[in-house]
Amino acid sequence: EMNIVETAVSNENFSTLVAAVQAGELVDALSSEGPFTVFAPTNDGFNNLPEGTLETLLKPENKETLQSILTYHVVAGKFMATDVVNAISDNGGQFTVKTLQGNDLTLKLWEGDVYVKDAKGNKAKVIITDVETSNGVIHAINNVVLPE
Repeated sequence: EMNIVETAVSNENFSTLVAAVQAGELVDALSSEGPFTVFAPTNDGFNNLPEGTLETLLKPENKETLQSILTYHVVAGKFMATDVVNAISDNGGQFTVKTLQGNDLTLKLWEGDVYVKDAKGNKAKVIITDVETSNGVIHAINNVVLPE
């Protein structure tokens, strides 16, 4: 079974994410044992960022910012969609998780879909769930969330 990075590489919807992970020098971290749950923005999700943002983030001098944003999409542990939905339901409609970046992400259910919400209230909808990998699980989201 492929790990998180190999799985992302094999899926053309994640080519921007892969480029970002490589630029952020996070390939080794996300290939390690884990397990991790990754809320992975699709290419369309990255395209929703303001024009020029991604190009700027991919520059070597912005590596730390890029790492911060990427690790904000990763949670330690393997949480399948049913685990997420159950946790949200058990906690009155929303559930907060600490990311590898250190800040919290809020998971919410809305009209039957799971959303992740950042500190500023930006939301991303989970559009593909439960892509299993050897070191965790990927859920695709349709936006990039930001740690602060």
